Amino acid sequence: MIEIKFLGRGGQGAVTAANLIVQAAFKEGKFGLAYPSFGAERRGAVLNAYARIDNKPINVHQQIYEPDVVVVLDRKVIQMTNVVEGLKENGIVIINTDKIPEDLVFNGRLFIVDATRICLDLNLVISGWPVVNTAILGALSKATDIVKIDTLVQVIQENWKGEIGKKNADACLKAYNETYEVVRVI
Repeated sequence: MIEIKFLGRGGQGAVTAANLIVQAAFKEGKFGLAYPSFGAERRGAVLNAYARIDNKPINVHQQIYEPDVVVVLDRKVIQMTNVVEGLKENGIVIINTDKIPEDLVFNGRLFIVDATRICLDLNLVISGWPVVNTAILGALSKATDIVKIDTLVQVIQENWKGEIGKKNADACLKAYNETYEVVRVI
């Protein structure tokens, strides 16, 4: 089983990202669960969303305490919480950022993508905030191959029709192509 923890700020689409990755897993014949964890959140507050994906039915219905993958939708979240807390050894961290976070120390692999720029370029903005969830899913596909990028694009286009669906699919593909692994010495 692969356990994924999404960390974002309210309004960035972390909960939707968890749901979309599970929908893509279903399309590929896998099993999945997605759920949020938040209190009285408001736009901009830190929140978590979780997804579990496996090739067999999943009977675990609790918060993820030791994720295999951590997806950070906003670099500022790193300053607000310990994003690698509980990350399994040799786990994967994916961060939406335009620069390598030098202060993040953990034993695993780090991938970055500037999902914010991608979404701003495509005008994927709501109330002045770039909504980076579909872009970050492209990065997740590239870093982990949990689901294929083509399946994600299909799911995105099924969830949003017309121009907005095309923009979100484009964000996913662009992020997939621009995501890269940071070689670190720890």
